[in-house]
Amino acid sequence: MAIEQMAMPQLGESVTEGTISKWLVSPGDHVNKYDPIAEVMTDKVNAEVPSSFTGTITELVGEEGQTLAVGEIICKIETEKTETQEAPKREEEQSTPANNASHGTGKDRSNKARYSPAVLRLAGEHGIQLEQVEGTGAGGRITRKDIQKIIDSGMQQKTETPKAAAVQAPQEPKQQQKQAPAPALSAGDIEIPVTGVRKAIAANMHKSKTEIPHAWTMMEVDVTNMTAYRNSIKDSFKQKEGFNLTFFAFFVKATAQALKEFPQMNSMWAGDKIVQKKDINISIAVATEDSLFVPVIKHADEKTIKGIAREITDLAKKVRDGKLTADDMQGGTFTVNNTGSFGSVQSMGIINHPQAAILQVESIVKRPVVMNNGMIAVRDMVNLCLSLDHRVLDGLVCGRFLGRVKEILENIDENTSVY
Repeated sequence: MAIEQMAMPQLGESVTEGTISKWLVSPGDHVNKYDPIAEVMTDKVNAEVPSSFTGTITELVGEEGQTLAVGEIICKIETEKTETQEAPKREEEQSTPANNASHGTGKDRSNKARYSPAVLRLAGEHGIQLEQVEGTGAGGRITRKDIQKIIDSGMQQKTETPKAAAVQAPQEPKQQQKQAPAPALSAGDIEIPVTGVRKAIAANMHKSKTEIPHAWTMMEVDVTNMTAYRNSIKDSFKQKEGFNLTFFAFFVKATAQALKEFPQMNSMWAGDKIVQKKDINISIAVATEDSLFVPVIKHADEKTIKGIAREITDLAKKVRDGKLTADDMQGGTFTVNNTGSFGSVQSMGIINHPQAAILQVESIVKRPVVMNNGMIAVRDMVNLCLSLDHRVLDGLVCGRFLGRVKEILENIDENTSVY
């Protein structure tokens, strides 16, 4: 027999950690390779994690509700192996933290200096020196839980060397200001626990706003002809195809077409270079009561308005049913957000890291508009609001891109095919 360790998998590009929402197995259960053993949440997807081995669950290292970095151990599985393979494994197990609870010189610290991205980010935000932290992970590795425990206890200074503490002592009030104290509770106040999904969303939004220099621009579009055309065919379309032809499908198609003409908009910041993506994969924001998911329409420029409408319907249903897969969330190069669905008329979106821009499609409203002939007419108008990464994009290309989206939408009429 041998003990194998299951690590937190990477459930999507740029995903650095996951939260165990539910264990599907218990210690003593027998599992086959590829059997689902846990449900894990990230800021991008809810997914079942399959077993990497066939054997018996011996220990659930991660707890339900616990957030672990990619690569950290979540459970241990006893598998069948030959005696020659078993002996070295037993020696390794004897040096794990679980079997060396004391702080003697024999404690395994082989992973002490291996830090996950989540640990590095959290320690940096709170001024914690990782060299002074005692890790509880395998081989002395410092886990996100170790850092969070220090933060929660308010004992950051204890992790620093005396010299560092003395130098930073005058700045201590400033450090405390960064950590806002919990508000005082009054009668009738309700404390709502932060779920793993909400924590993941918060971390991703914080990363986007702190790393990306956001700029913003808006353009109003006359979609009177498009609105009339869609309204004239929506019933027959639904009867024929079995799903709705939404306004949003027209906006996504127009955006995809404009991205093909302005490929700079389909780029990402990569430190010392800018990566211009070949495929046009549009992320769409889909909200539930307490979460936000961003599934992806792959190769949107190659799809018809009907094809995009079908994908929007299918992805939204997967979100509602909790059936989004990791593949559904990967590969997005540009985000279009349907903020108009809840009545918004103007908003500034937070860019979906590591993309370079996000387009907010606001509510279509009837407004009096001065026409080219000087007459006033009631028209269907919509605001398109673009947030951009100013490291990657400048106002000129963004203005031209948004102007092209406007031109495409304003020229949609009864002669436009949705097929």
